[in-house]
Amino acid sequence: MLKSLNNFFLQISLLLSTTIVAQVNDLNTSSNKDLTTTDIEAKEKKQLMDAFDLLNREDPSVYKLAHQLRKTSKTHYAKFNAHLLLASYFRNRQLSDSSIFYVKAFMKLNTVGNDSIKSSRTVAAYNLLAINCNHKGLVEESKKWHQKGLLLAKKHNIEDGYYTHLHGLGVSYVSMGEYNQALRLFKECLAYKGDIEIRMGSYINIGQIYAEKQDFLNSNLYLKKALKLAQKEQYRGATASILSGLASNAQVQDKNDQALMLYDSVVKLSNKYKFNKMKLTAEMNIGNILLHASKFKDAEQAYALAWYNAKELGYLDHQAVICNHLKNIAISQSDYKKAYHFSKEYFVIKDSISKLQKSKEINELEVKYQTLQKEKEISILQIENVNRQLELAHQGEVIENLELQREIEQKQSENELLTIQNATEKAINENNLLKKNQEIKEAQFIIQQAETERQKVIKNIVLFSFLVFLIPIIALLYTYYLKLKTQSELNKKQEEVNEQNIASILKDQELKLVKASVKGQISERERIAQELHDSIGGNLAGIKLRLNNSGMNDLDSINHQIDDTYRQVRDLSHNLVPEKFSENNFCNILREYLNNILEGSTMSPNLNAYPEKDIDLLNENLQAEIFKIIQELITNTIKHAKASIINIQINLIDNDLGIIFEDNGVGFNTEKHTSGIGFKNMKNRLKKLSGTLNIDSNPKIGTIISIEISNLKPTTHEI
Repeated sequence: MLKSLNNFFLQISLLLSTTIVAQVNDLNTSSNKDLTTTDIEAKEKKQLMDAFDLLNREDPSVYKLAHQLRKTSKTHYAKFNAHLLLASYFRNRQLSDSSIFYVKAFMKLNTVGNDSIKSSRTVAAYNLLAINCNHKGLVEESKKWHQKGLLLAKKHNIEDGYYTHLHGLGVSYVSMGEYNQALRLFKECLAYKGDIEIRMGSYINIGQIYAEKQDFLNSNLYLKKALKLAQKEQYRGATASILSGLASNAQVQDKNDQALMLYDSVVKLSNKYKFNKMKLTAEMNIGNILLHASKFKDAEQAYALAWYNAKELGYLDHQAVICNHLKNIAISQSDYKKAYHFSKEYFVIKDSISKLQKSKEINELEVKYQTLQKEKEISILQIENVNRQLELAHQGEVIENLELQREIEQKQSENELLTIQNATEKAINENNLLKKNQEIKEAQFIIQQAETERQKVIKNIVLFSFLVFLIPIIALLYTYYLKLKTQSELNKKQEEVNEQNIASILKDQELKLVKASVKGQISERERIAQELHDSIGGNLAGIKLRLNNSGMNDLDSINHQIDDTYRQVRDLSHNLVPEKFSENNFCNILREYLNNILEGSTMSPNLNAYPEKDIDLLNENLQAEIFKIIQELITNTIKHAKASIINIQINLIDNDLGIIFEDNGVGFNTEKHTSGIGFKNMKNRLKKLSGTLNIDSNPKIGTIISIEISNLKPTTHEI
C-alpha cells in the first residue's frame, strides 16, 4: 500500500509545477497586451507575480493574498488571474470541488486579449479541470479535458500548452493502467526543450512506470536523470519525490541500507521545506524496513513519529496502518496490554471511517489481558484468605475455652428455669392461636368483598372498551364501502377514457406512418441532389479549371477525370459508396484526387493525416462522407477563393476525428455570407455523423474551416 502511495506522489508532483509555469508564462505574455502603464495596474501586476511565486513555493499565505486581489482589484485582468490563482491553490491541496469552482469563474472572465492569448488561458484552465477530475477519480473525464486542450493548443500553435496536456494525458493513462500508452507519450514529451519541468516530470513518470514493470535498472536510470535536473534547478518537492522513488526501488530489491539512507534524506528535506505527506510516507517506509529486519525497538520509534505526523495531518488511513504495525510489534514482544491498546485505537479509527465492528482479534487480545488481570487478583485473594484463616483459627481456640466455662456455670441455672418457662410458653401459645384464628376469618371476609368489587369493575371496563372500539370500526367499514362504490364508478369512466385514448393513438400512428413515408421520399431526393452537387459538380469544376488553364494540351488527364466522373455517376446508382474506398487506402485516394484536380493550376495542395493507418481503417461509408465534404471544400476554393495554397490536416485521437481545411485566398465576411447548396449539403452530412463545422474567415486573410466528429467506433486493425 505504501508503494502505491509513493507512486501517487511521483505522478502528481510534476503535474502541479508544469501548470503553474504555464500560468506564469500567460501572466508575463498577456500583461504587455492587456494592461496600460498606470500605477494601479503596475501595482496589481506586481502583486500577482508575487502571489504566483508564493504558490510555487507552497506558501499558505498565498490564499489570503489571492482573496484580497479577487475582492479589491481594480482591473479586469487582475480579477480573472486571482481566480486562476485560487484554482491552483485548491488544486495543490487536492480540494477538487473548490478548485473547479474557481476554474469555471476564471473561464467566464477570460474575455480580455486577442484570440491567441484567450486560447492560451483556456488551455491552462482545461489542464486544471483535468487534474481535478483525476484527483476525484474521474479518469475518463480527466482524459477528455486533456484531449480538448491538445486540440486547442495545436490549433493555435501553443507549444507549451500542447506538451503540458500531452504529459497530463500520459498521467491519465497511468491511472487507467495503460502503461505502454503512457510511456509513449512521456517519451514524446522528452523531445520538448522549451520547459525543463515537463522534461523532468517525464523522466520521473517513465522511471515510475519501469518500476511498476519491475525493470529497476531503467527505472533508476530515468529517476537519476530527473534528480540531476531537479537539483540543478532547485525544485525541492520534485527532489524529495525522486529520492522517494529511488528508495522504494531499493526497498523492493532488499537493499535496505541504501533505502534507509534515501528515506532519511527525504525526511530531512521534508522537515526543512514542510513536505508533510512525503515525510509521513518516508517514516512509514522506514518503519516497514526495520520491522522486516526484526529491529522492533527502532521500528516502534519510527512508527511513533509517523503516528504523530499522521494525527497532525488528519490522515485516518495512515493512522490505521501504523496502529496495526505497532500492535504487531507489541504482540511479538508479548506485551499484550500495549497490543490491546493499539488494537482498540485501530478499530476506533476504522469505525470512524466505515463504522465497522470490532474484529475477533481485538476480542482475543482483550480476553488475554483481562485473564492476566483476573489471575493476579485471584492470587492476591488466595493469599489474603490464608492469612484470615490463620487469624480465625487462633481466635477460635480462645473463644472455645471461654464458652466451655460459661456453659458449665449456666447449666445449673438453666435447668431450674426450664420448668417455669415451659408452663408459661404453653399458656402464651394457646392465646396466640385463638387470636390468629380470629384474624384469619376477618381477613378472608375482607378479601371476598374486594374480589367481588374488582370483578364488577373489570366487567364495566371490558364493556366500555368494546363499545369504544366497535363504533370506529363501523365508521371505517361504512367509509370503505363508499370508497369501493366511488372507485367502481371511476373505473368505468377510466375505461371509457382509455378506449378514446387508444382510438386517438391509433389515428396518430397512422398519421406518423404517412409523414414518415413522405419524409423518406424527400430525404432520398435531397441525398441524390447532394451527391450530384458534391461529387459530379466538384469533378466538373476541376475539368473546367483544367480546360481553362491547359487548353487542349492535356487531353489524357482530362479524359481520365471525365472517366472518374462517369464512375461516380455509376457509383451513385450503387448505394453511393465508391468501390475504390474498399480497394485502396483512403489517404492515398485523397492525395491522388488533389493532385489530379489541381494539376496544371497555380494551386499547391498539402495533405497531412495522423495517424494515417488508423484513418485508412475507418468505416467505408464514413470515408465516403469525408471525401464528399473535402470535395465540396475544394470546389468552393476553386470557384471563389482565388487561393494559391490549400492545406488539409486530418487527425484521429481516441475516436475523435478532426479536419482543418485552410486556404490563403480572398476570404469572406462570415456574418454577411449566405450559405449555398454546397455548405447546406456539408452540414447535412455532418448532422448525420453527429459532427460540427466552424468557419473562421476574414476578407483578404483567407479561410480556416474546422470540422470535428466525436465518439467514432474504435477501429480494428487487421493482422
